Parts: sequence; structure tokens; C-alpha cells
Amino acid sequence: CMKRLGTGNKDFCREENAMYCAELKKIVEVFHLENILPEINLEKRCITRREVNRPALQLAGFYERFDNDRLQIIGRVEHSFLDSLTPEKRREAICYLFEYHIPCLIVCKNLEIFPEMIEYGRKYDVPIFRTTQTTTDFAAEIIFWLRKELADRVMMHGVLVDIYGEGVLIIGPSGIGKSEAALELIKRGHRLIADDAVEIKKIADRTLIGTCPELIRYLIELRGIGLINVKELFGISAVKWEKSIDLIIKLQAWDGLAGSFDRLGLDEEYIEILGNKVLCNTIPIRPGRNVAVICESAAIANRQKKMGQHTAKELAQRLEQNKKG
Repeated sequence: CMKRLGTGNKDFCREENAMYCAELKKIVEVFHLENILPEINLEKRCITRREVNRPALQLAGFYERFDNDRLQIIGRVEHSFLDSLTPEKRREAICYLFEYHIPCLIVCKNLEIFPEMIEYGRKYDVPIFRTTQTTTDFAAEIIFWLRKELADRVMMHGVLVDIYGEGVLIIGPSGIGKSEAALELIKRGHRLIADDAVEIKKIADRTLIGTCPELIRYLIELRGIGLINVKELFGISAVKWEKSIDLIIKLQAWDGLAGSFDRLGLDEEYIEILGNKVLCNTIPIRPGRNVAVICESAAIANRQKKMGQHTAKELAQRLEQNKKG
């Protein structure tokens, strides 16, 4: 079920008691892993930790603070250490590792699979896989993939569009024109990620990724018309699977109080999502305003700020210098 966040902001909601896991079968398919023990059933086997472990210390006999629920990776160093042991010591080291019922073991660089691994993999029902990738490359890729699959996430009411490479999340009350603005942006060559419901994942301390629930992917709802499929009408170039969230544009009805809106852009407003602060521009809306052009300008201005060019601050500095002069 969906539960609103207790922030007073109706744009946010979250899944209550949500549990995220990465299916082992999916990992095998995505990373093209060779299954050494195909007789072991992979159904309902999941990875629930974002981190991985290279069990070098464990193979040497040190198991204090061992995270046995992590995905275990054997690289050149661990393989060389096992190869240097006597058959009895190697059997003992591998046996201890598998006794902890690790979720799986992945051997990199297409290295040899020791017979003891196959023996204890079958005994303790631990899947064993092999990849041709180097240990460093595979570890980096699997960590990034797991962080996305197991990331903390919230669902947010709004529209996410890729504008000039900037992920712009358009929010505002229902009926204010978010979907209409997105449609105009699509016609101007930009790309839609999600309409109405945006799933936001926190994959790093400074990175939020937005995507669309599969059920409504590529669809836009227009009042008076109904649902349209953007991918079918405008082509594959008009949509995108996911995008980082760089800027939030909050549409707000114009109430005639011009003083309530920032005129220069010196006072920056932020919205916190999953602990990350995202710059927010509040845009007053009234008939005749071209929201799509405003969104484009906001995206370009945000890119300029990232490149060190802040027009409002530069004007303030010139005014200050003019006063002193």
C-alpha cells in the first residue's frame, strides 16, 4: 500500500514496509555469468546487500565481522592464495567459507574452479558462477547495479523530463498543467521519463535517479483527450528510461502577489528528497505564460550555475562595486 510522507507535502508518497532485493537469476542474465552448478535452483534467491565482499581474510582464517550475506567475489589474489595452499589446507579454507551459507560465489577472470568449490557448493547449496571480466571491473559494475536495484526510493507526483541533458522534475497541484507542459517540451525535442508518478531512487549521497513505473511507462494523461503513448506518437527519441534529477520546477497558481516570488534568483529554494537537497524554482502560472520555454530557460540556467556562472550573483557583485565606486 502507499502511504503519504509526514512532511505536509502532498507530492510525496512512499511504499510502506517495502523490501527490495536483487534476484540472483537477474544478476546472472545481466552480467552473462557462467553457471557452474546449474542443478542448484536459483528461484526465489535474492541479494539484499548493496556491498560485495572479496573473502581474502576469510580464506586466511579470519572470520570476525564477516558479512556472509554479501555477494562473494574471488579474484586473482584470492585464487592465487588458494592455489598456494596444500590440498588439505585449501579444502579446509573453502569448507569454512561455504559453511557460512554465503548467497553465491563469483569467480572472475575466467579462473579455474577448484574441485573443492564444486564439492562444497553442492553440499551447502551455494551457487557458483564465473565471469571473464577482471575483478576490478566486475566489482565496480555489480556494486553500481546493486545500488540501483536496492536503493531507497519514494514515489512522487509529478512529471520528469530530460531538458538539454538536465533532469527536470515538474511538480504542482493537480490540473495546473504539468502534463501539458511536458507535451510541449516533447514537441520541442526533449524527452519524457515519467508522467504523473515518478519513482525516485537514491543511488548515492548526491545522486537521485528518477524512472517511471512499468505500468504507465511512456504514457501521458491529457484532460479532455485521455491517455496518449508518447513512444508511439513521437518515436523512441522522445522517451528515456531513467534520468538523474538535477532540478525541480514547482508550478504555482499566480495569485497577483508578485512580491511572494523571487525576482532575481538570489534566494535559492531546495526540496529534500531521501536526504538529498535538490534546487527548486517556483514558477507562477497564469494564462498566456509559455511554461515549456520557462522550463527550458530554467534548465539552461541550472547548467550555467554548475559551470560557475550565476547571473544573479554577478549582478549583485556589479551593484556592490558600483556603490563603492
